[in-house]
Amino acid sequence: MTKKISKELCTIIDQLSREKGISREVLIEALESALESALRKKYGGRTNVHLLIDRQKCDINVFETKKIVKKVTDPLEEIALKDARTMDSTKETDQTIDIPMDLQDLGRIAAQTAKQVIFQKVREAERDVIYNEFKDKVGHVVSGTVMRKEKGLYFINMGKAEAALPLKETLPGENLKRGESAKAIIEDVRVTSKGPAIIVSRATPQFVASLFKMEVPEINDGLVSIKNIVREPGERTKIAVYSTDTSIDPVGSCVGMKGTRVQAIVRELRGERIDIIPWTDDPRVLIARALSPATVDKVGVNEEAKTAMVVVNDQQLSLAIGKKGQNVRLAMKLTGWYIDIISDTEYSKIRMEETDKALEDSIKKETEKNESQAVDE
Repeated sequence: MTKKISKELCTIIDQLSREKGISREVLIEALESALESALRKKYGGRTNVHLLIDRQKCDINVFETKKIVKKVTDPLEEIALKDARTMDSTKETDQTIDIPMDLQDLGRIAAQTAKQVIFQKVREAERDVIYNEFKDKVGHVVSGTVMRKEKGLYFINMGKAEAALPLKETLPGENLKRGESAKAIIEDVRVTSKGPAIIVSRATPQFVASLFKMEVPEINDGLVSIKNIVREPGERTKIAVYSTDTSIDPVGSCVGMKGTRVQAIVRELRGERIDIIPWTDDPRVLIARALSPATVDKVGVNEEAKTAMVVVNDQQLSLAIGKKGQNVRLAMKLTGWYIDIISDTEYSKIRMEETDKALEDSIKKETEKNESQAVDE
């Protein structure tokens, strides 16, 4: 093979390696496999034909391996001892010898076959590179550009790879436009017949938690931890945070100076409301905080049943329950407690009924006692 062809081959390999992010060795091995496949097809499927590519100079060396025999019966597979010794004087009968072949014997059809196999190998290598790069990034937030929408999916261009964002994993009413920048969390990376599939979401609570980790250095550094997070996408998120360092305000860290940190997250979530509460092991205090933005008057708990009765001012009742019960529903998920909310008026009524009943029971007992004494006399 001429030096010019070798130089051109090296240039192609180096270029593909840079553009596709595939190692040079992988490409050379793919090329060896492709050319060997083409050679064997050219020579009727002979398995004793093979080749090697010089890793530095890109020279292609083609060989046919033949068995050394005293008398040749199959010229394609065998060579006479005397002929073998003209190439290597140390050879003996029953050994094999590699005989150089002329690469020019590769015809147009063989070359075309080699080209197809090379592209296939490159595609396979690209898929491996993408899969290996993203398989360990599940749970990470990625940014990309919306490319298109089809079959219930948005396709997000992330540079080397394309991610699929199912419509059910977007925010309610969200309509992403082509060319728009979007963030999402990687939920799954799987191998398919068409290559690696990267599935992302904007609707999971973990997406919001990861956004906080990106925006709040104290969370990223482990100084503030997220104890729990619950969410109804597009509507409201409740997040409970905690700090082991008393000098660090976990809520203030998440909110940021003048609300800059939480506002950046709210913008990404298209205005979704976020309640940030400080975590505590006291269930009464935690439940009261979880019902934010409502103000709670009293909290009674049954620790065995893990249920709570919450009393709020009449004007706070609808706020505590929330639209279609959303606020109390999220508070229950956040705390792990079943919460029943009543107003001050209802609570006072219950207390009056209990007082009346207690008085009634007391009078009844006193009457029964007096009647019993009268009988005895």
